[in-house]
Amino acid sequence: MTSTTQAPAAVVGVRTPARRKSHVPMQILRWSLLAVALAVAGVLAWRYAHSQAAPVVRYQTAAVDHGPIAAKVTASGAVSALITVQVGSQVSGRISAWYVDFNAPVKKGQLIATIEPSMFRAAVEQARANYASAAAGYTKAIANRLLAERNSSRELALFEQSLASRQDLDAAEAQTEAARADVSAADSAIQQARASLDQAVLNMSYTRIVSPIDGIVISRNIDVGQTVAASFQAPTLFSIAQDLTKMQVDTNVAEGDVGKIREKMEATFTVDAFPTRTYRGVVRQVRDNAQTIQNVVTYDAVIDVDNTDLSLRPTMTANCTFVYATQGDAVRLPNAALRFKPDAATVAAMTPGAPSSSPPQDLAADQRVIWVKRGLQPVLVVVRVGISDGMVTEIAEGALRAGDAVVTEAVVQSAGGH
Repeated sequence: MTSTTQAPAAVVGVRTPARRKSHVPMQILRWSLLAVALAVAGVLAWRYAHSQAAPVVRYQTAAVDHGPIAAKVTASGAVSALITVQVGSQVSGRISAWYVDFNAPVKKGQLIATIEPSMFRAAVEQARANYASAAAGYTKAIANRLLAERNSSRELALFEQSLASRQDLDAAEAQTEAARADVSAADSAIQQARASLDQAVLNMSYTRIVSPIDGIVISRNIDVGQTVAASFQAPTLFSIAQDLTKMQVDTNVAEGDVGKIREKMEATFTVDAFPTRTYRGVVRQVRDNAQTIQNVVTYDAVIDVDNTDLSLRPTMTANCTFVYATQGDAVRLPNAALRFKPDAATVAAMTPGAPSSSPPQDLAADQRVIWVKRGLQPVLVVVRVGISDGMVTEIAEGALRAGDAVVTEAVVQSAGGH
């Protein structure tokens, strides 16, 4: 009996704790699912609220101010002497000597190089001999003519006395005419020989290369022993600049700016050799001859410049500036504001809740549309512009004043975006 009553008690004592522990994981799972659901609902609600918010516009602005403006045209060019002579050779031959080098001063008529004269000296001697032969031929023709004329006179006297036939007289007269023709031919031959002699002497003189002007040697393109050929085109042996104290700058002005350049206009330029020094000159001429390089049309505006200190050298690159208009005290607008042209979506973000703002379509050629930051939202302002220096532009007319903040860029971001 005792063992029978204790068995059920032991069984009941073992099963009861197992049933209480099974309810704990179920309660944790339910609370976890409830927390996840609430988090998802919160995220969805936050996203929905931010998707409905107005976008944020971030602006970049610049200030309008007062100050001077100088309207300029810029162009590049090259420095050169007023007169530069290319000294060449009119005869072909071998260079026997040269007497001046780079940067050497020369005088007009000074010997600067020679060509080997042996062949030309021989040609002169041959031409002189031909001339002497032609002169002798002319003398002989004169003698023959005199003889023929005397024979003709004798035959005429005999014919008048009936001592000679008509045939003899005609033959004598024909010989006289032939002798006279021989004299004319000999005279032509002697003139031709004289011309050949003069040409040979002239060619001989061309073997002495002399300077045609007073100046300075810019370049020497020959050496002793070099052969020059002048058959088709005279080769350039030296380049001589007449006066380096007075120089000129040949500039390449774009066709869109050439109308702003006038004769006697002042100009300034710099060269790479002296970047901190500004040279001044005067426009002498705007040449009508255009140059087209890579479909870009330019015109040559020639600037005269004083080079007394000889700091400028030929072919230096000059960065030129022409000032064609100035304004001493103007309302200045940064050019970045003129370039700011927002699209329709940006305009809508800039002016939320306001009527649609679009630039007027009937603007004059000198009118522009500017966005000005006044208060929380920018407003559209139409202004009339004047001269510009490339960085700022004069406001000739419009509701802008110094201190206004004009919009130069607007970036639209979603609400809460970074």
